[in-house]
Amino acid sequence: MAATAEVCDANPQLITSGELRAFHPIFQIYGRRQVFSGPVVTLKVFEDNVLVRGFLEEKGNGRVLVVDGGGSMRCAILGGNPVQQAQNNGWAGVVVNGCIRDVDEINGCDIGVRALASHPMKANKKGIGEKHVPITIAGTRIFDGEWLYADTDGILVSRTELCV
Repeated sequence: MAATAEVCDANPQLITSGELRAFHPIFQIYGRRQVFSGPVVTLKVFEDNVLVRGFLEEKGNGRVLVVDGGGSMRCAILGGNPVQQAQNNGWAGVVVNGCIRDVDEINGCDIGVRALASHPMKANKKGIGEKHVPITIAGTRIFDGEWLYADTDGILVSRTELCV
């Protein structure tokens, strides 16, 4: 994968048209895979991780789960066990607009994880949320099926897979 900065430099027309968008730089980098990309699966939840775990128990096939957790800083909606499952099930990465926990465990996994921060408290277990819906996080509207590209410079989302 080309660096996100190079992708931006090479595609000004896609940026102008809105086909290529950059997330605001608000995410911390976790996991051993600092560079990852793949088709997006969207999920909207609030302080509840049942649906997050459910997705990561499925085969990932190189996809990236993008979770709008409402930006909550009151609990973690992703922890070490689901991230290990995601790694084992072939997910490329997980982006969480919210908090994670079990940071040392997550940093040992060969998967890319982005989140706002870490928090020791666990989430609720009610199973409430919306799957495969448009979400807005980090100043960017994201649709299920778009492509996400992440590296140490930032996160990009594109309507289509880019030839990089």
